[in-house]
Amino acid sequence: MHNQSATYLVALFYFPYFYNMISKDAIFNIKSEAEFTAMALDIFRFQFKNNIIYRSFCDLLYKHPSEVKQIKDIPFLPIQFFKTHHVLSTSKTIEKTFTSSGTIGSKISKHLITDLKLYESSYLQGFEYFYGNIEDYVVLALLPSYLERDGSSLIYMVNDLITKSKHPESGFYLNNLEDLAQTINQLEAKGQKTLLIGVSFALLDMVEQFQFNLNHTLIMETGGMKGRRKEIVRQELHNLLKSGFGVNKIHSEYGMTELLSQAYSIGNGIFESPPWMKILTRDTEDALTLQQINKTGGVNVIDLANLNSCTFIATQDLGKVYNDGKFEIIGRFDNSDIRGCNLMAL
Repeated sequence: MHNQSATYLVALFYFPYFYNMISKDAIFNIKSEAEFTAMALDIFRFQFKNNIIYRSFCDLLYKHPSEVKQIKDIPFLPIQFFKTHHVLSTSKTIEKTFTSSGTIGSKISKHLITDLKLYESSYLQGFEYFYGNIEDYVVLALLPSYLERDGSSLIYMVNDLITKSKHPESGFYLNNLEDLAQTINQLEAKGQKTLLIGVSFALLDMVEQFQFNLNHTLIMETGGMKGRRKEIVRQELHNLLKSGFGVNKIHSEYGMTELLSQAYSIGNGIFESPPWMKILTRDTEDALTLQQINKTGGVNVIDLANLNSCTFIATQDLGKVYNDGKFEIIGRFDNSDIRGCNLMAL
């Protein structure tokens, strides 16, 4: 038997040893496509062995680690499983449960977190990868719909960014838009680098009441009207926000309850993932087939930080991946568009 295969088989039967082999340092120090692929395949084998829900899904597809040699061979778990099952690859104690927003009576997603340090490492190193040291920024958060409920992973992340920024002006704003406008203008006058992160409807509320001409502030929208306003396309949203805030670009964050990593757009609606996260698209008619780049399809995410839940997730988003690995989110499936639902019934 090949030495590497022998090592791997031993690791499978000695869970703590194998778990330690996949360290946080290794995940967040991916330097090449080859390293990403090797780590993804290792995590697939680990989760196949230790995640009951994912193993059952793979069994339904007759997918066994012996047959999975490339990323394209890996099954992607439909994201709806986070609404109906406990998706876990470890028996460690649950430290936190992140939940999605949902309409009354609808099922919500639950992401059971057994290692908050893993999540913290992901978003802190992700932010630094795209924007630099968090201490260089004042962080202002306009996230009323998230603050009004418990269990938001976005609130957890932003709250920690506010703390790590170490600026007394950093903080959350709910309905006190006048105070926020005053703070922004004061920071601008000092030439202080500032990040204003907000949900779309609240940012629109802001520019309908105040007019800005910002040179030192990044405006970052997290998407969604949350039922507060009529949904509009991203380009229209960004044009309104650019005009109101007096900026050339609107940044965007792409994340979700079921992921521990985020992708960012620096202003053109095109997102880039950190090295430990990868976006692929699947055929809209055949959910099990990955498709070529530059074609619109269902968004599949590989998030290596999801070590303790499931790294391979088929989302309900529609998107397109480009030659350089960057991607665009175009919309969402409605329920009637989802193919292969029979595979989701365990």
